[in-house]
Amino acid sequence: MAPALSALLCLGLSVGLRTQVQAGLYDKPSLSALPNPVVTSGGSVTLQCGSRQGFNIFLLTKEGEDKSSWNLAGQRSPDGWTQALFPIGPVTPGHGWRFRCYGFYRHTPRVWSAPSDPLELLVPGLSGKPSLLTPQGPVVTSGQNLTLQCRSDVSYARFVLSKEGQDLPQRPAQRPQEGHSQADFPLGPVGTVHGGRYRCYGGHGLSSEWSAPSEPLELLVAGEETAGRLRDRPSLSVRPGPSVAPGENVTLLCQSGERTDTFLLSKEGAAHRPLRLRSQDQAGRYQAEFSLSPVTSAHGGTYRCYGSLSTNPYLLSQPSEPLALVVSGLTWYLSVLIGVSVTFVLLLLVLLFLFLRHRGQDRHRKLGAVDPGPEDRDPQSSSSPATGAQDQAIYAAVSDTHSEVGLQLDHRSATSEAPQDVTYAQLNHSIVRRGMAAPPAPPSGEPPAEPSEYAALAVR
Repeated sequence: MAPALSALLCLGLSVGLRTQVQAGLYDKPSLSALPNPVVTSGGSVTLQCGSRQGFNIFLLTKEGEDKSSWNLAGQRSPDGWTQALFPIGPVTPGHGWRFRCYGFYRHTPRVWSAPSDPLELLVPGLSGKPSLLTPQGPVVTSGQNLTLQCRSDVSYARFVLSKEGQDLPQRPAQRPQEGHSQADFPLGPVGTVHGGRYRCYGGHGLSSEWSAPSEPLELLVAGEETAGRLRDRPSLSVRPGPSVAPGENVTLLCQSGERTDTFLLSKEGAAHRPLRLRSQDQAGRYQAEFSLSPVTSAHGGTYRCYGSLSTNPYLLSQPSEPLALVVSGLTWYLSVLIGVSVTFVLLLLVLLFLFLRHRGQDRHRKLGAVDPGPEDRDPQSSSSPATGAQDQAIYAAVSDTHSEVGLQLDHRSATSEAPQDVTYAQLNHSIVRRGMAAPPAPPSGEPPAEPSEYAALAVR
């Protein structure tokens, strides 16, 4: 624009601002921020005011304590759209950044259009970022009513919802409980225009400084019937089967016969983003394999898969038929824990058995090492080394001629045949098993001995 024309426009605007103008005779233009209304402190932004009314001049006004205004000639595009781009900056949080714009014709400078909707630049600060949630989950069906909720544990006075390339109205904060604040943003029936990435901010009073942004929320719209969209419903299958044990390797296969750039796997009721994988062309069919290995009980649930094109990643195909994945049985780490516990118990039992066995052997060894007392044997016998070293059979001769039974212990030894080697003992008939045996034949010339009863004893 020539300097002379710029001066004339400024002069005409200043005159128009001091004199009465007629506003609202034409439709309001639109005002937007490029690339978006969220500007970091010290940054710059471009405000675009445009209309299809064919205005020659656009006027941008800044509201608040430090009111300002700028005007620019409109630039016409071949499709009849006229617009003006206003560079703004540097933006700081110490000032208000609320704008409106008007359009008018050069030959009628006192007749303006209706004001555009207000646009407020957001200057994020360092205060606590809020959370942006949707009760329906990140994937919504076309035509479904949707409400986004921004909430925080900081007592903000207002919240604003921002979508990339679009500014949405602000909402005053509600306080469901002390120290908390929230605001609901109903979006109405969902359509293709609602797909995109959203953030929200919290603000205190009329300050131009806002909180740090929330984590981004990607809103995906499924099933919208639009020209050029995917019309084929993908199929979803699972290997090795829909019922698996914890720790197994599971693969969910999403397939479509229609060209698809990306497949998305969504779990019913999950708040996190769906899993995304680039499709692979397999013999004319597009597919993606989602691995869930190793599975745990948390993987159980109902899954659906969708397809999308790279030209519009926020618009999805119709969902596949639901697939229910059942994860049953003990988890692998619990199985390992039980196995280790059983092994430990068995080891303790083995050690206890060995200890008791060793103790028993020691006891038998001590009992076998004790010598008989002197009252149990003849002094001469105890002094005989040959008698103490042998383990011999002992025969008892029993006589019934007296009330007391005499027990004759015959130490048959090759080293001692003396009569003093005979020992007598008291014997109870009810204990000793009787055996009738003939005495050995006497040497020739001697009278035969009386019959005797013999019992076999073992001396240890």
